[in-house]
Amino acid sequence: MSEKSNGVNPDKDLNAQNLPGMRGDHGDVVATRHGMFGANNGGDTSGYGGLVRTVAMPGAGARPYGGWFDEVADELEGALEEQGLEPGNAIEKTVVDRGELTFHIAREHLLQVAKTLRDDPALRFELCTGVSGVHFPGPESKGRELHAVYHLRSITHNRLIRLDVSAPDSDPHIPSVVPVYPTNDWHERETYDFFGIVFDGHPALTRIMMPDDWQGFPQRKDYPLGGIPVEYKGAQIPAPDQRRSYS
Repeated sequence: MSEKSNGVNPDKDLNAQNLPGMRGDHGDVVATRHGMFGANNGGDTSGYGGLVRTVAMPGAGARPYGGWFDEVADELEGALEEQGLEPGNAIEKTVVDRGELTFHIAREHLLQVAKTLRDDPALRFELCTGVSGVHFPGPESKGRELHAVYHLRSITHNRLIRLDVSAPDSDPHIPSVVPVYPTNDWHERETYDFFGIVFDGHPALTRIMMPDDWQGFPQRKDYPLGGIPVEYKGAQIPAPDQRRSYS
């Protein structure tokens, strides 16, 4: 996957190809942060208001991935080819980072990939332990702001992998995997409730935490904090969405 550091501190050389997941210039930039705390209203009092940092997720790995990762990747690609699906159209990239394997899957092929991972005898990922939402609202992630992340476990082979499926904020639709993994029913409802990802084909996609008439999705990063003013020792403390921002 990557060369050894040879004594180089990765945090001091972000462009070196010795980082897990190939960060630096080889990573996938998802956001740019300004200042020490990300304050964007002129309220950064840290003295680091001019600091600019990029946030990069791990980039695509290079073969050999190592261990059983190559076996899973080869088997998945071969099984998709046998079904007449070009693997490159379904698997956008394969990431190996910190001993974990992640396939980034095009949303239109998610169900076919999930069914293949479940049913192929050499793969046999029988269990999906849930789906989580991720939101990157910045311009660097335009067209892929929302992510649904699935963790699949093979009880047969004692293996764990991750699927990452993205969708644009303007079209937050991803196919439901409940037909393949029925236990994902409530997980998809929760992710819909908090992130607004619409899982097409879900048997009953409803809110399960927030009231049915609630406006917005509370775990998106651009969701306002809200709140009410608080009095403390005679001082008026404004509501969180009216305070100086450090997020």
